[in-house]
Amino acid sequence: MTTKQRKPLFERLKQGLEEGIAHAKGELTLKTVKIPDDPPKIDAATLAALRSRAAMSQAVFAKMLSVSTKTLQSWEQGTRQPSGSSLRIIQMFSEHPEVVCESVGLPIITLKGVKIKEKKIVVTRKPPKKSR
Repeated sequence: MTTKQRKPLFERLKQGLEEGIAHAKGELTLKTVKIPDDPPKIDAATLAALRSRAAMSQAVFAKMLSVSTKTLQSWEQGTRQPSGSSLRIIQMFSEHPEVVCESVGLPIITLKGVKIKEKKIVVTRKPPKKSR
């Protein structure tokens, strides 16, 4: 059995917008629109590592996700799990941090060593070394 490679987030968003425009013009019915996959899961340690890799405080990261700092702390401690909509924003941040940062008014950053594997967000232990 082969696994199907998922399209990059930008391509999926572009396709969704094009389908929305086609639907608004009456060229596409809702029956033909593909339902998106669920956002990838993230465990407490990986979420904390992602925030650390982004060099953000809990307060800034929570504000970016539009949740309280206490909510983020409970996610990072493993006592609560992010909602589906929060997981989607975390996914978007993992794949395209520059887009999320720009949209919320933060300085644009890049994340190295973050990927989505087997429907989970993965952060490598050490960030890749900078090339000179």
